Amino acid sequence: MADAAGNLQEILKPFYRRASEAEDRLARLEASIVSKNSSRNNEELAKLVLELQLKLDEAKTELFKEKEKSLKEAQNLAAENEKLQNRIIHLVRALKEADCKIASI
Repeated sequence: MADAAGNLQEILKPFYRRASEAEDRLARLEASIVSKNSSRNNEELAKLVLELQLKLDEAKTELFKEKEKSLKEAQNLAAENEKLQNRIIHLVRALKEADCKIASI
């Protein structure tokens, strides 16, 4: 009986060895898949970061253009305001001169 059990162990040794090798290969494959998924995730994250950086650059450019446009508009309004103030000064002066002429008549 001990001989049969020993013989059975000898018969099963190649199967145990192959099962152990299969488990090792499976562990390596799982590690490889995790590594690939990790690198894919890293690639996806890198693409996402790149897209966000491009959008940020576009937003900065648009903001800069809007700022320049607002500055030019403010300068134009300031110049127009100055012209209108000068016109008011001249109109007030002309009104005072007209009042003086009427008063002297």
